[in-house]
Amino acid sequence: MTPLAIARFSARPRRPRNHPAAPIVATLWLCAIVALPLGAVVVTSFTHGPAAFFAAITSADATSSIALTLWTSALVAAIDVVFGVALALVLVRAELRGMSIVDALIELPFALPTLVPGIALLRIVGAHSGIAFARPSIVLVLLFVTLPFVVRAVEPVLRAVDVAEEEAATTLGATTTTTFVRVLLPALIPSITGGALQAFARAVAEFGSVVVVSGNIPGETLIAPALVYREVESGRLDVAASISVVLLAIAALALAARSRIVRHA
Repeated sequence: MTPLAIARFSARPRRPRNHPAAPIVATLWLCAIVALPLGAVVVTSFTHGPAAFFAAITSADATSSIALTLWTSALVAAIDVVFGVALALVLVRAELRGMSIVDALIELPFALPTLVPGIALLRIVGAHSGIAFARPSIVLVLLFVTLPFVVRAVEPVLRAVDVAEEEAATTLGATTTTTFVRVLLPALIPSITGGALQAFARAVAEFGSVVVVSGNIPGETLIAPALVYREVESGRLDVAASISVVLLAIAALALAARSRIVRHA
């Protein structure tokens, strides 16, 4: 082998070899932490057969609470897109003092107990206001919990975008809006969509912050996770598990779509 061939061979990137037991350990860990608990929920939901399962998920309380959960989660994800992209733009492009504090505050919902946003909202608006124990309060607390998902999804992509393309568009006479829509937005769409789907899945599963402010009125403000909790407290674990399976399927589909979008971006 010539010196040149040896140099080319040495320059080839080599993939690190994983230990043969690594996939087995990872699979066992995944089964213990994720698959077994979820499997137990599915099995419990069919304790009394398929007929009881479908009766549980099609009851009046179940359908109304699932519908409320879905449309509030979708609305929150849409609002997150608008404010999340705007906040990401500020974090990446604005040269202002105190941006490190803003950046830290974005992470705050991940660290706080989920009951805190609900308690804080009641303290701010008052327990006897028109917002408390109503649908607007559900949307507000879900916004607090889910906004970071869109910001953190968009921010790294925004940092990677070549600013020269925006400068070229501005030089050619494009307005700020036109530059954003035609130059910046196409590059951000996959990350925006992925962040929105993650925020949607998080909102579907949120319980702690919402249960404090919603009032849990059947047919009005009773969300699906709160209904699950109510059924557990009533000793009807099979009904609670049946509704949980529906929520699990919805969240899993959203996260699967997100993974596919991110993988092909």
